[in-house]
Amino acid sequence: MHRMLATSLLLPSLFLPAAVNASALVDDTSATAPKVRVSTGVTAPKLLHANQINLQVTGAESPIPADAQVGLSLTVDEKGRPQNVKVVKPLNPLWDARVVEAISRSQFKPGKVDEQPTAVDMNLVVTIAH
Repeated sequence: MHRMLATSLLLPSLFLPAAVNASALVDDTSATAPKVRVSTGVTAPKLLHANQINLQVTGAESPIPADAQVGLSLTVDEKGRPQNVKVVKPLNPLWDARVVEAISRSQFKPGKVDEQPTAVDMNLVVTIAH
């Protein structure tokens, strides 16, 4: 008897949030639906001259494993310039700083929406090859 009573007391409280949410919905035909922008063409930014990024080695660096990678997060603006370059997958502070500096000086082909250049947030993985 006690279990049945406890269950019957708990069940109405479980249905209360559903009843509140259900009663909050209003079928109003005068409410406007959000406008959906349909695009005919979206292109992502592209790094120009990716093979020409050269990181100077002075010999003071700690050895890095073959094909080490540094993950970056950045925004490519409407003119193809990298902004807010941040390391999200570090290798070590020295190499991370060099990669951020090199990418910050790089030029990108900007992303476009409907053939119009636009700023785009992106992730980039830089592989350091020997």
